[in-house]
Amino acid sequence: MGELPFFVKSYNHSKKGRLSFVLVTMVSDASGWYARLDQECPDRVQQIRLWLDSWEESTKANVPIAASLPRSWPTLPAGLLYDPGAVLDRLLSRYEAVSDGRSPRGAFSTPGRLIQAILADEIGQGSRKRKEEEPVTLSLSAIPPGFRDFAEKFNNNVSSSREDEEEEGSSKTKSGVPLPFADPSCGAGLVASQIIRIHSQKLENDSEAVKCNDTLKLLEGMQFLDSSEIAVEASRRRILITLGRAGLVDLEGEGHEGMIGRNEAEMILESNIRVGDSLLDEWPWNESPTLVISRPPWIRIKDRFRGHEEGSRLRRELSGRLRNAVDSRGDLRFSALKGNVNLYRLFLERSLQLVSEGGRVRMVVPDSLLREKSSVPLRKLLVENNEWGSTWSFPDPQRIFPGISQGFAVLGITSGGSTDMMTSFGPLGVDQLLPDTGVSKTSPFLELERGHWSSWTDATWAVPRMPSDEFDRRRVLDAIGRLADQPRLSEDSNWLCPGSETIRVRVGEIDQSSSSSNISDWDEEAEGVPFIRSAHFCLEGNDVLIRHPAYDSDIPSDSIQKSHSMWSGNCKSKGFPRIACQAILNSANERRLRWAVVPGDCVLGNSVNFLELPEGVKGVLEEENGCFEDGLNWLCEQLNSGDLDLWSRAWGANSNVNNYEIERLPFPTSSQKDWLSE
Repeated sequence: MGELPFFVKSYNHSKKGRLSFVLVTMVSDASGWYARLDQECPDRVQQIRLWLDSWEESTKANVPIAASLPRSWPTLPAGLLYDPGAVLDRLLSRYEAVSDGRSPRGAFSTPGRLIQAILADEIGQGSRKRKEEEPVTLSLSAIPPGFRDFAEKFNNNVSSSREDEEEEGSSKTKSGVPLPFADPSCGAGLVASQIIRIHSQKLENDSEAVKCNDTLKLLEGMQFLDSSEIAVEASRRRILITLGRAGLVDLEGEGHEGMIGRNEAEMILESNIRVGDSLLDEWPWNESPTLVISRPPWIRIKDRFRGHEEGSRLRRELSGRLRNAVDSRGDLRFSALKGNVNLYRLFLERSLQLVSEGGRVRMVVPDSLLREKSSVPLRKLLVENNEWGSTWSFPDPQRIFPGISQGFAVLGITSGGSTDMMTSFGPLGVDQLLPDTGVSKTSPFLELERGHWSSWTDATWAVPRMPSDEFDRRRVLDAIGRLADQPRLSEDSNWLCPGSETIRVRVGEIDQSSSSSNISDWDEEAEGVPFIRSAHFCLEGNDVLIRHPAYDSDIPSDSIQKSHSMWSGNCKSKGFPRIACQAILNSANERRLRWAVVPGDCVLGNSVNFLELPEGVKGVLEEENGCFEDGLNWLCEQLNSGDLDLWSRAWGANSNVNNYEIERLPFPTSSQKDWLSE
């Protein structure tokens, strides 16, 4: 294959900024404070309201919030002083977790600097490839003095005409915020507060009257919804306080020419920040939003109400309502409602329904959406019915998004049309996230052109995970280019699969959790058979070996391979060798694919996958290699190839090697059967 039509570039990371240090310090300092607060004030709604009261009082008095907190509250760590809004977001996330029956320890909130970066990129047009052409004007220095009056009038007319066109042709504030703008899951008003921050900064040099009128326009263009009453209450209060801090709302009076009165601001906020269910209810505003920015809930339906006494009933009812939700024409509202649904998918699809044609959606989602099988319908919707323009990928979120372990992504989508090219930025880290501009111009990126993208993924539109190093990126792209057109392991076009017989991938026969009473440490004197789990797959050089005490007498007595390595239950061994793969990995693994031939006298745990080979495939392996076991060893070598490992790393949805991923591994045709091992 010739040179790929993708521009791939990577750059050295800059040094860590001061802001990231402050963030780490904040997280460290906050440890234990929320637990102590729970002891002093167990009512979580009261926590939120008292925090808002103290924040407003400190704003009016122009003192740190710690000076206004109830005396009975635990001492506020210094790290929490810098942003009262971040504490509010955390308090609300803890309340929502407990309301669901989940632990508050697992609650997390969206970092403000992430939303700042998204808004800076979106409102500042930082992600646009082409700048708008400047209007044609006449250079005063380049023409004779007698014509300069005419030229100056011409230039003024062009400028004023352009300003009038912009004012009439686009519904934007003078500060550049598209209207209406919306958040269908607004929480405690983080998005709105960050928009107000940008708005006030851009109007810093304007007159008081301009500031007041433009702020009124901004507030009247808000469309914010949340199903939680306390979230809506917190959002309204937070926005009011933010406006007061910016000098745009008079928190204690009726206002004046340059400042909105409190009562007027509260009336607008009450109308435009409402309690409602974005997924199930009709949108309560007549005008469609032009811009939607949100970080919706990341929670699977089956995990909602996990610890609630009525959890089972509530989950069934919620699932039923969502699956049967219809639009105004009577059609099902959610086309991407497949499998074990995570709510963020529904919020993304719903946002694309709500936004106006040509409007923009920016959403923070788990990066599993980019590759997992269950998100295929949603990705097809993004590519085939909308313009999916950009993706920011953050595989290691800890320094940006404290409290979560999974990677996350920021999607940029224009409603309607279709996608010809999508630019994937990543892997990104804290150094590439710039609150004032978006992502760094030196960030590595990959341009996915529709034709090749489709052939790479069989039109599933998965987004490959790329390394940051330019050399490594080229290796991955070259491997993808070589493998993309090959038949898949489980397809009948594969030379290994004669007729209609296909290879299938199965999970190990022993559930390690439910059958733990029959699993014990290895004891040669006891009755039982070898039990093989992920820990028994070991890499020695380029070879993958099964290190199990039943087959290796040199394993030390304190080795992890000796623990949980004997099975004494009713399930019997297969009696013939199998080819198996380590399914549960960690990020430190040198390679993702670890295949080995396992003996016929063992049983496999469910942390191991194995290939179920039809008789026809067994016959081909035996015929091509002299005997069946040699055929398995040959097949194992092919599946452990460097190219397949690069492929797996690029397209793997998470740290586990899933069955569907293995079934879709490329495998050569019969004329190329030795190609992978060359």
